[in-house]
Formats: sequence, structure tokens, C-alpha cells
Amino acid sequence: MPQPVEVDTQLRSKLSLPSKSVGGAGEVEVNSASAAASPAISSNRRQQYTPWDATARMTLMGNCPYDIVVVGTSLGGLHALEILLAGLPKGLPLSVAIAQHRHKNSDNTLSVFLQRHCALPLSEAEDKEAIKPGHVYLAPADYHLLVESGRFALSTEAPVCHARPSIDVLFETAADAYGERAIGVILTGASDDGARGLASIKANGGLAIVQEPSTAECATMPKAAISVLRQRGANTTIAIDWILPLRDIAPLIVNLCHPALR
Repeated sequence: MPQPVEVDTQLRSKLSLPSKSVGGAGEVEVNSASAAASPAISSNRRQQYTPWDATARMTLMGNCPYDIVVVGTSLGGLHALEILLAGLPKGLPLSVAIAQHRHKNSDNTLSVFLQRHCALPLSEAEDKEAIKPGHVYLAPADYHLLVESGRFALSTEAPVCHARPSIDVLFETAADAYGERAIGVILTGASDDGARGLASIKANGGLAIVQEPSTAECATMPKAAISVLRQRGANTTIAIDWILPLRDIAPLIVNLCHPALR
């Protein structure tokens, strides 16, 4: 049975913090978020694009066709998120919400570390918090993160795909709330969590981006997402929009913010 990713040791090493024991193999240690939980809601286009100076041209993005990017990752996610977030410039007109599998008792070490690599403000999402553009939100440990219209909700309902937070829950609720204005991104990971959610985003008119499995620390999650969408796409119009190396994903997201660059 898949276990949440072990990032605690790596984080503490990078932040020069004393090591801690963890509650299980492959799990990160954290304090549960203090926010009160609400009831739970329950053919690849390998196009070419030219990365551009995002900061210099961010003023062109007032009419960005997307509102939110949801990101899912598990094993190998620490490094993947470092790379992805470092490529998103200050002033990005999108909200970014991340579900990273980790131990249920994890503290805020992950958000502290990721903020060091991110020009955008980054914090753990709180229940009923308004969703703001140009902000990165991290699902709190041991809570599902749900997207409603314009705000987040947290839930302590049962794990989905053996995980809480579940990537599927984040993606499916984002698809329901934002439809064609949502972008889903699946990165490295050791389970199939997120595959169904990414299919929901596509079914609701949004965009699906998957890390090229050969560039992932663990290819299981990207391969699962590709497999599920290709199976569904055999008889429908559902298909993955982009399968890209990790370092190409952030430039693509920035480019997609302006319709002329799509």
C-alpha cells in the first residue's frame, strides 16, 4: 500500500534543523493544521513554445484565461516543487494550490522551505480562506484541501487513494468550481492519486499537464495519469494537453497566462 513521501529528513538537512523521528516509512512529520475542518465535498499535444521573460511581460496578462493551477505530487515532490515554484514569477495572475503527500503530524517545515524557492507568497490553506491570485497554497497535513467558488475548504473525511490530503479531491473540486479556467499538473509520485482528478479537469474543459515520466524521481504517478486519460480518451475528446520535462512546466504555465501565447 502506498505511503506518503519521506521529505522530513531532506527538509531538515536543507534547513539545518535537528532531525526528528517519523511515524511511518516514507512519511513527513508535522503538527496538524489548526483550522477547523468542514464536511468533505466529496493524444498528448507535444506543441512547441518559446519561454519568455515572464517578469518583464507580466503586464500583458490582465486577461489571463485561467484562474487556478492545482498541483499534485508525492515521492520526489520536494525537488520537483523547488523547480516548479522557482519558475513562477512575482505577479503571476493565477492561484496555485498544491497537494503533497506527507505524514499526518508534519509541521510547517515544508512551507518554510518552499517559500525560500518561490517569489510568490506561500502558505498552508485555511478553512474558508478566500483564494487570491498570485498566491501559492499548500494543503495542510492530514486534511483534504477542497476548492469551492472563490475559497478553500478543509476536510477530515477518510483518506482517498490512501492519502489525506488527496490529489484527486483537490483536482475534482477545482474542476467543479473553475471548469475550463483550471489547470491541473501531475508531478513525480508513487501512487495513482491524481489520475482521476486530472481526468475530471479535462472533462470540465480545463488543461492537463503531466511531468514526462522519464524525468520524474518516481514515474508511477505521471504514468498513471497518462494511462487513465488515454483510456478515457479512446472513446471521447479527453486527452492530455502537455507531457513535459519538469523544468519546462513553469515556463509553459506562465506562457498560458496570455491568450496570444497559448
